[in-house]
Amino acid sequence: HVQLVESGGGSVKVGGSLRLSCVASGAAYPLNYMGWFLQAPGKGREDVARISLTGVIAYYTDSLKGRFTISRDNAKSTLYLQMNSLKPEDTGIYYCAADARNVAPSASHYWDQGTQVTFS
Repeated sequence: HVQLVESGGGSVKVGGSLRLSCVASGAAYPLNYMGWFLQAPGKGREDVARISLTGVIAYYTDSLKGRFTISRDNAKSTLYLQMNSLKPEDTGIYYCAADARNVAPSASHYWDQGTQVTFS
C-alpha cells in the first residue's frame, strides 16, 4: 500500500518562497515518476512538474520555469518542490503524485491529500 505524506504548504507573501516535501512509503516496486499537480480554485488539475527515478525533469507550465524547482532524494524516498517568487496565481492545493508508469502527475495512480498554498 503506497502512502504519500506531504508537508510544507501554508500562507506566504507575494514574492515569497515555500518548499514542499513528499515522503513515499509502502511501494513494492520503484515509483519511477513522481511529480506535483495543482488544483487552483475553480479550475481543473494542472500539472506542475515531474521527475523520473533517474532525474529526468519535465515542467508543464512555462510560467513556472525559473521559479519552481523539482527534485527528489531516492535514498530518502522524498520528493521536493522549491517554489520561489510566488505569485497570487500559484495559489491552490498542491498534490504529490507517484506512479511506476510514464504518465503525467495528474494521471498518476497514487497521490496524497494535498497541501494548501495561500497568500497573506
